[in-house]
Amino acid sequence: MATISTDDLLALAQRALAASGADAAMAQATARALVYADSQGLASHGVARVPAYAAHLRNGRAVGTAKPRVLRERGGAVLIDAGAGLAYPACAEAVDTAVSRARDHGVAFTGVTNSHHFGAGAYHLEAVAQAGMVGLAFSNSPAAMPAWGGKRALFGTNPIAAVFPRRNGARILIDLSLSEVARGKLMVAAKEGREIPLGWALDADGQPTTDPKAGLAGSMLPMGGVKGAMLALVVELLACALTGAHFGFEADSFLTDEGEQPRVGHAFLVIDPGALAGQSAYLDRVEALVDAMQEDEGVRLPGARREALSEKAAGNGVMVPDVLLQQLHDLAGTGKPLD
Repeated sequence: MATISTDDLLALAQRALAASGADAAMAQATARALVYADSQGLASHGVARVPAYAAHLRNGRAVGTAKPRVLRERGGAVLIDAGAGLAYPACAEAVDTAVSRARDHGVAFTGVTNSHHFGAGAYHLEAVAQAGMVGLAFSNSPAAMPAWGGKRALFGTNPIAAVFPRRNGARILIDLSLSEVARGKLMVAAKEGREIPLGWALDADGQPTTDPKAGLAGSMLPMGGVKGAMLALVVELLACALTGAHFGFEADSFLTDEGEQPRVGHAFLVIDPGALAGQSAYLDRVEALVDAMQEDEGVRLPGARREALSEKAAGNGVMVPDVLLQQLHDLAGTGKPLD
């Protein structure tokens, strides 16, 4: 493992993406999102994704020059086309638009269609919290989980994120996928040659497995059994039926270099507390709940651990596997010699 500063990692990831076909805006937006994930301990959604993104750019699975554009808008509802590019520029526009429309209408829903891998859902909501608003984010992804009672992978792992700003303390930040664990954790385990715990995935024959490669070839298990499967269905409908995007079973895997453009969907709901009980009342109620939660010793607020890791990473850098770091240098064309 090597330690690298977040600034250097950002520059390296950006250069690797640009060398693979992303324009300056897309490379920068994508690199920022990935380094954010690494700095918060989410290696499965960090720069480990750069080699796959780079292959998708080279092979036409992602369009490096795509520019987000508004397809439809009415009041607080807006639909944005990602143009089959990497998701981050379109998501940034969708969030900025939702915040602006929520100021005008009290609430806004922005959908993104024709898109790519969503990354860490919480990243997209940081701007919502900074605006003093409540935000929810949803995304589908290529099929990884079966419908409850079925055997064929049909739904994606379909992440959900939520943010609730506070008066003074760090915002409450919730980010989860609806599989028992994020599929990216299997990717990392497979690259590092580690086993995974039973209960994470099934192999292609529907049998429990500790082999991450077998799990990636099979299907993920939903968290909470049937409840997780139902929530995955909700996300498919929110992110795809409302946006016209591909359902999970219609999208080729993010994990293969070759294939069709995934064209998945995302959705963002932003609410201005001032339009309801009022900003002051909202903040009072949040703190009342936080105080009650923290009366029990050991309770940790969602997002607190990530915030601590991010602060540490800002000063000390992040750990990146040697093999991955070499891949990034090779993609960026920096000429870093092999050790």
